[in-house]
Amino acid sequence: MKDIIVRLSSLKLQNIKNVKHGTIIMPNMSKKILSADNAEILGIYGQNGSGKTAVVDILYYLQLIMNGNELRTELVDYIDVSSDKAEIVAEFNIFNADVVYEVAYFLELRKEDKKVIIEREMLSCAINQDGMRSNKIPFMDYQRADSDAIFKPQKRLEELVGKNKETKMDLIVARKLAEKSNCSYIFGETSREIFCKKFDNNFAKYAFVIKALFDFAIKDLFVIQNSHYGVISANFILPMAFRIDGSKSGMKGDFVVPLTEPVVLDVNRKRVLEAIVGQINTVLYTIIPGLHVSIKDYGKQALDSGEDGWKLELMSQRDDMPEIPIRMESEGIIKIISILNALIQAFGNPSICLVVDELDAGIFEYMLGELLDIFNKSAKGQLIFTSHNLRALEMLDKENIIFSTANPENRYIRMRSVRDTNNLRNLYIRSITLGGQDEVIYEETDSLKIARAFRKAGRGIKHE
Repeated sequence: MKDIIVRLSSLKLQNIKNVKHGTIIMPNMSKKILSADNAEILGIYGQNGSGKTAVVDILYYLQLIMNGNELRTELVDYIDVSSDKAEIVAEFNIFNADVVYEVAYFLELRKEDKKVIIEREMLSCAINQDGMRSNKIPFMDYQRADSDAIFKPQKRLEELVGKNKETKMDLIVARKLAEKSNCSYIFGETSREIFCKKFDNNFAKYAFVIKALFDFAIKDLFVIQNSHYGVISANFILPMAFRIDGSKSGMKGDFVVPLTEPVVLDVNRKRVLEAIVGQINTVLYTIIPGLHVSIKDYGKQALDSGEDGWKLELMSQRDDMPEIPIRMESEGIIKIISILNALIQAFGNPSICLVVDELDAGIFEYMLGELLDIFNKSAKGQLIFTSHNLRALEMLDKENIIFSTANPENRYIRMRSVRDTNNLRNLYIRSITLGGQDEVIYEETDSLKIARAFRKAGRGIKHE
């Protein structure tokens, strides 16, 4: 499945945190372009507490679910407090040679005993081939409450099972294991192995879709939450989001390096770190002129297992200056280093989707604009980000920006009545103060009331 490209096209949330209803639509889908030939950038802007981070967090948990992992207990806090259920619909386009699969993954989550379970999950698919498009219909519909059916529709089940009674029993067992383990039935390891076998009938295309989505979640979807930066701010560890392509499947994840002391690594992890640093250095010196990251080798040191290890420390070096520990650099530079490998991957790979919360944190405003402009013009993958810095509004087209609103029933909108000559930044600020959009995009605050509140609070402070 090497040449397959998977793209996120939209994300719909219902009863997630403070989002009653909200839909994020990627630029190509907004323009009705069914292609993976260009970069897609989507910036999410809005008032504090208006649902920006909810998009990032749900994509993070969606990735875990599609990897077949157990649902995290903290997901219970993401369901609206006034509701027991939440819904997520993620739509994808899968490009494979001359065929494009338009796929929708529906999830219904329900609170149960201080945790969240999957009440229902469904995959629907439309196929575009030879200028024809089929209807988008469900091909796998799991409903927890319907224990009599393995999954619907029955026709797809019969294609999968055929005359093999053992396969049917395996599917029943896989369903019970998924419910007991509290993981996805479609993407859970046991059932996925059955769904993704080789088929010589109509089910082969649906097996292909499930495998493609699983591979995308495990290899190509990067989600960098705000907590990623928290450990950096504490000057404790440096988590570097990375992907290294290997002869088979390669590696992806966060490579964690302590900032307070050297780390001892075995030979394989040492090679991974060297590969990450090598890729980072290819770009880093152009972003921060003259800056390189080096690995200081203190020599061999035995691991707890008795195997050989190497005591290493990440260092920062500028031109001919002596190198210093990376922890001595500014927080902004360390943050750039932490996501740079993932940015490189998204720049060169059309199937990579990089999602970053607060991309602007610690990055100089002008540089942020330049990076986004370069990515938009020259990259191949997808970049979704939240930000408070408005520089992006001057560098990107209106299709690349979504604004969160003050209306929880319609959380995300694109700005209307935007002409090519308009400065989107100025239009956004004008819309905050004067309105004129389909929804209120800023819940009004009163500077006089704020000042009086501060004075009132200040009078209550006792001075010793």
